[in-house]
Amino acid sequence: MAFSELMDRVGSKGTFQFLNMVLLGLPVLGLANHYLLQIFTAATPPHHCRLPPNASAGPWGLPKGLDGKPETCLRFIYPPNTSLPNNTEGATEPCLDGWVYDLHTADSLVTEWDLVCDSRRLKEVAQSVFMAGTLIGGIVLGDLSDRFGRKPILTCSYLLLAASGSGAAFSPNLTIYTVFRFLSGWSISGIVLSTTILNVECVSIQMRAIMSTLMGYFYTCGQFILPGLAYAIPQWRWLQLTVSIPFFVFFLLSCWIPESVRWVVLSGKFSKALKILQWMAALNGRKEEGEKLSVEELKCSMQKEISLAKAKYSIADLFRTPNLRRVTFCLSLAWFSTGFGYYSLAMSVEDFGVNLYVLQLIFGGVDIPAKFITVLSINHLGRHITQAGTLLLAGGSILAIIFVPSDLPTLRTVLAVFGKGCLSSSFSCLFLYTTELYPTVIRQTGMGVSNMWTRVGSMLAPLVKITGELQPFIPSVIFGTVTLLGGSAAYFLPETFNRPLPETIEDVENWSWRAKKPKQEPEAEKASQRIPLQPCGPGRDPS
Repeated sequence: MAFSELMDRVGSKGTFQFLNMVLLGLPVLGLANHYLLQIFTAATPPHHCRLPPNASAGPWGLPKGLDGKPETCLRFIYPPNTSLPNNTEGATEPCLDGWVYDLHTADSLVTEWDLVCDSRRLKEVAQSVFMAGTLIGGIVLGDLSDRFGRKPILTCSYLLLAASGSGAAFSPNLTIYTVFRFLSGWSISGIVLSTTILNVECVSIQMRAIMSTLMGYFYTCGQFILPGLAYAIPQWRWLQLTVSIPFFVFFLLSCWIPESVRWVVLSGKFSKALKILQWMAALNGRKEEGEKLSVEELKCSMQKEISLAKAKYSIADLFRTPNLRRVTFCLSLAWFSTGFGYYSLAMSVEDFGVNLYVLQLIFGGVDIPAKFITVLSINHLGRHITQAGTLLLAGGSILAIIFVPSDLPTLRTVLAVFGKGCLSSSFSCLFLYTTELYPTVIRQTGMGVSNMWTRVGSMLAPLVKITGELQPFIPSVIFGTVTLLGGSAAYFLPETFNRPLPETIEDVENWSWRAKKPKQEPEAEKASQRIPLQPCGPGRDPS
């Protein structure tokens, strides 16, 4: 608690926190563009086979499928109403001369590289490779940020996203494009990891949930920007370049973002940490309070954090004890199912038969009430009920889509929007819930493992969509069932509402697993229990 008291002394709700949130939040606006970009850059417009070069000027016609619609992957070998060899009437062949696209609908990488028919799976593979980049980047960059600091990783990630995103716009073929998308996903992980830590670390404990939600709204607003950009810039290469160039500016602006004070202290750079704290105090109108701080006081007040940081914990420690093992398994399934279900809906916008741009606006808009309701729910009903409920409702809505015929696109869209809102709520709750379930000594490792599972889910979601070629309902069955399993797993997690954050693994093991939510202590009683931050002195226990 000493670090939070330091933040209170230099100001934890002032101008510095506002400016810091804006500097960190503006790039998050652009992250939604990259996550959901292939909805527009890989849109599949109406198309049909190109006729052979020697086709007559008369009507050639196209074969029709079982649903009565023209085939998109076959053409007649001979024109109708002509004298034909025996047993060749109505014979068809693949599109040997390519396809004709309705370019008034979309100019995309699908039309440029013919990602239709036998090559249509490559579009989903490209999105999965992007998600694989977020997975591997999260593992590698999480370790590097612990070694070299949050700010260097954040700055380099801005530059890499700007360069790789721009490179994708000039890709000569799908292979090069996919490589650049992988690097984009890699860099996004570095941005998300560093932003999450830097955003909440410099605010009071009471403000953390609010700051996390506000940062989530930056991403939500980004979902409104994307369809507007896509409508104004229909050429996919220009759209790709437009959403990437701003990160060169964010790279330059990142010099104003301070390093994590906690990381600086734990790295033994006390003088640098003191300068950052005094800068924060000056911006928050507490310059005199900042000048009172000293290196010796800083060392003393964070003695406990420094001693805890010296103890080495690994991923294996998440599974050594019964309660922590249970938390890890249940959280992993909840994170996996949330990412799996979320991107199954978010990347399926063009499958619902509704205008692409309007539906993306609706999909982005549902996050606003969803996040607001989540904040109310976790503060009144608790984390446990909120987490389990959102996943169960989302899984039910995904399964319900199976029973709605395709000629009722409005009802299918309503179910999809409701499910996406529930999954957005699940994400908001999980970020807070996970930090409260893992003890301080291994919290960063637990968060890293949890985020890994949601990236695995988001990586597999596009590949599971390919199973729709066997039967159209199979993807929805898989997505809905897995999401229901995630909600069921969340039911076995303990409630953390009004519980103090666990410091050690023993704290988690000593929890009463189904304890009732404790009542709020009167403010006067809590104030009497607070111990003011005091400098070390002779005979004083520094811990």
